Amino acid sequence: MSTTPTADAPVSITDANASLAIHCRGLVKRFGKFTAVNGLDLDVPQGAFFAFIGPNGAGKSTTIAMLTGIYGADAGRIDVLGHDMRRNPLPAKARTGVVFEELALFERLTGRQYLVFCGQMYGLTRDESETRATELLELIELTHKADTLVCDYSKGMRRRLAIAAAVIHAPDLVFLDEPFEGIDILAGAVIRELLKELKRAGTTLLLTTHVLEIAEKLATHAGVIAQGKIIAQGPIGDLYARHQVNSLDQLFEKLIGAPRAAGVRLSFH
Repeated sequence: MSTTPTADAPVSITDANASLAIHCRGLVKRFGKFTAVNGLDLDVPQGAFFAFIGPNGAGKSTTIAMLTGIYGADAGRIDVLGHDMRRNPLPAKARTGVVFEELALFERLTGRQYLVFCGQMYGLTRDESETRATELLELIELTHKADTLVCDYSKGMRRRLAIAAAVIHAPDLVFLDEPFEGIDILAGAVIRELLKELKRAGTTLLLTTHVLEIAEKLATHAGVIAQGKIIAQGPIGDLYARHQVNSLDQLFEKLIGAPRAAGVRLSFH
């Protein structure tokens, strides 16, 4: 008989894992003597919008790098979309999209050319890539910049383009590492609408962000990471009930602690 995951205790390795987009046990990543991820267990249900939150240096980006095959794990098990990422990562990679905090785009292509190129890299025909590129450019409100070189895009435009490129092949799972970092209100609003559309389509999304107000409006599930370990995870409502809080801000503060500067008063006159 399979077990049901709770907020702080992920499921064991059973047939229940068929309903999980991401399933990790004992994940470890070291950089020299520093352990960035230390025995991490993580479960993300299929179709979930999972907010992956924690302080700077907690291991969020390193975890995503292992889940997407950028880094190899030093220990542990990683299953993504039912595939063992340490033994056979390619089938999972073909069905995922990734947007890293530090963008690396081909700047001498136009926005349209870049999307078509990415679509073909994922195995779409040129016609399919061009059709989806046109649809995505409209969705991210960049049709008027479709034939402008990426090097002339603003940071917000680049972020929108990167997300469009990550989803052009209609992936089952999308990783987004700080997609709202350093962008203006307009770009943030467009990205939120795009994420809502992906959520409605049933795409599994894993989002890291320090903008907890946005995560709270979008997420169905959350995981809190500190010092390379998951300290709480599960459906948002279950987490709130378990920890007696009403928001992700309160959950973060209760589990991680208030900022050290809280309560400090300046003596300026």
